[in-house]
Amino acid sequence: MNQLAENLKANKLKVTPQRLAIYTYLVNTTSHPTVEIIYNHLKDDFPSMSLATVYKTVASLRDVHLIREFNVSEDSNRYDARTDIHSHLICTKCHKVFDYLEDINIEKNINRIQDCSGFAVDAYDISFYGVCENCKKND
Repeated sequence: MNQLAENLKANKLKVTPQRLAIYTYLVNTTSHPTVEIIYNHLKDDFPSMSLATVYKTVASLRDVHLIREFNVSEDSNRYDARTDIHSHLICTKCHKVFDYLEDINIEKNINRIQDCSGFAVDAYDISFYGVCENCKKND
């Protein structure tokens, strides 16, 4: 059985064709899609699949930490199957999301935050907002 199906089973999620298709799509894209984008990409292959199914599936995948959910702008959640710690670059014009994989040396700041606050940081999410290269060219 393929690794993605095994990941679902290991997290006590039933392996259905729709769930596997949604998860596979997320694993194989770097576009950080919305639920609507996922649905529109898969609806021809799964005509009986509803938008509600996609919402429920991404929620289930998020809840077991197989994907990450983050907000780009008002009412615009995006999904990322890359669950390792990394930052995002978010364009405020076109709302595209890009992974930023360079080390931003946040560890020393996390240590400082922990020392000053007594708060034990388990995870963090850093997003940088601005204008992407393509939108700058088109201005």
